[in-house]
Amino acid sequence: MLPHHTPRLLTLALAVAGGLLTNLGFPDTGVWIAAIAGVTVLYVATRRDSPWWNALVGLVFGLTFFLVHIRWAQYAVGDVPWVALSTLEAAFVALFALVWTWVRRIPVLTRSRALHILTFATLWVAAELFRSAAPFGGFPWGRLAFSQAESPLGRLAWLGGAPLVSFAVAALGVLLALTFLALVHVDAFGFTTTLVSGALVLAAGFFVPLDTQAQSGTLRIGAVQGNVATPGLNAFDRRREVLDNHVAGTHALLDRVEPGELDVVLWPENGTDIDPQVDAAARAAIDGAARAVGAPLLLGAQEYPEDGGRYNVSLMWEPGVGVTDRYAKQHPAPFAEYIPIRDLVRPFSDAVDLVTTDMLPGTQVGTVTLDSERLGRTVLLGDAICFEVAYDTLVRESVAAGAEMLVIPTNNASFGPTEESTQQLAMSRLRAIETGRATVQISTVGVSAVIAPNGVVTHRTGHFTAEQMIATVNLRTTITPAVHAGQWPARVLLFVAVFLLGAATLHARRPSTPSTPTTSRPPRGTARTTRTGRSTATKRPATARKG
Repeated sequence: MLPHHTPRLLTLALAVAGGLLTNLGFPDTGVWIAAIAGVTVLYVATRRDSPWWNALVGLVFGLTFFLVHIRWAQYAVGDVPWVALSTLEAAFVALFALVWTWVRRIPVLTRSRALHILTFATLWVAAELFRSAAPFGGFPWGRLAFSQAESPLGRLAWLGGAPLVSFAVAALGVLLALTFLALVHVDAFGFTTTLVSGALVLAAGFFVPLDTQAQSGTLRIGAVQGNVATPGLNAFDRRREVLDNHVAGTHALLDRVEPGELDVVLWPENGTDIDPQVDAAARAAIDGAARAVGAPLLLGAQEYPEDGGRYNVSLMWEPGVGVTDRYAKQHPAPFAEYIPIRDLVRPFSDAVDLVTTDMLPGTQVGTVTLDSERLGRTVLLGDAICFEVAYDTLVRESVAAGAEMLVIPTNNASFGPTEESTQQLAMSRLRAIETGRATVQISTVGVSAVIAPNGVVTHRTGHFTAEQMIATVNLRTTITPAVHAGQWPARVLLFVAVFLLGAATLHARRPSTPSTPTTSRPPRGTARTTRTGRSTATKRPATARKG
């Protein structure tokens, strides 16, 4: 067992190892148990009873994790933005470690192993929620939940969304650490209780009923991944190339289906690099493809209103009619689709000037209507554009509004041959479980996929390939517990975190107590050795007896 006075250099080495291990839990490696083990290592690394030192340990863990995990940002926009974003996100891990060290001094947490574990998990999720909301709308990438799409814990998203999954991962990580420490101390009772508790947490997901059956019919969908000639920020420099690729891909669907067999054809975000609402040639090309395949198109485009700015939109295009419905992205990505505090940031990176026109946020819930001639009714499709899939509220709101399936149109061309696209696919899989909805992630360059309501991938494309997918997806109307609960799981966890912080403040001036529940304690009256080497005995305090 590592003592509370673990050598400082060792704690930093553990922080680096924990960050690397946690990243292995995410795609492309995707060994989900590694993310749990990463939390275990972080827990052990922060056992010193020094808040500020543990904050440094958390910072090192966070930097190690995020610099590797979001290296796609380096590919897309360069070293300075990549390091700056990684450092900002790592600061939240440092804040967590500081607060955790402080809060765990509360006496009741030093006496109760269960409360100790629950507190760690609560504070971890609170930190994730905090960084998912601030600054500039937050950056949820790298939440523990997004590493668990293939694990039993991922199934818990059906009950409580991403917060519950992250909570379970963090709690299991601590249980694993305490199991190891009990084993080292030859504490049979502690080893058994923590091992059994961990097994129960891991097995809990198997009891979640993930139904995949159609409840309101099916849709026969086509999805077109058009690809680009050159990955990176210059992917859209060839005017009309992206549009022409997706038009060609739509016509290619006719090699596998007859006209009219598909209910809808899905294009990705920025599937056309020219707004067909103002460009006659683009309009003719898109309408020609829709007429040929005999189905509406849901396509991604950019709109430029007369009063300035731009919108990132999904347009429902009916053959011979044009746009019948639209959804505008509600959460543009800061420093990528719009530049806040542009003048302050420019001295650090001229990449800000690559965004010449700031994107405006849409104001409507993420849904678009599809008039299905075969079903004889209107089908509501949930729509979350690109990074919006990482934000809990946006996806839940579309399902609560009546969406019967989800579409995640995305443009991953700027990130090149990195893990960004597959990391996003893991998020889409978790959203399918959380909402109980079939989900289609369709990308300009891949990876695109069709996902069943239980998170299982049924169709998948390659990366930087021109491909098409044809699938029948089940439409569903049942509202899952996670969607019913909405923001309440997150609110409860945040409330508890604030309460714990307040309790720690009240106890701040009291004498310090051991901050980690011990796995074995010497019985009273046994000898122990002090730091000076002297042998002392633990004595039972004298008590007065009444005759």
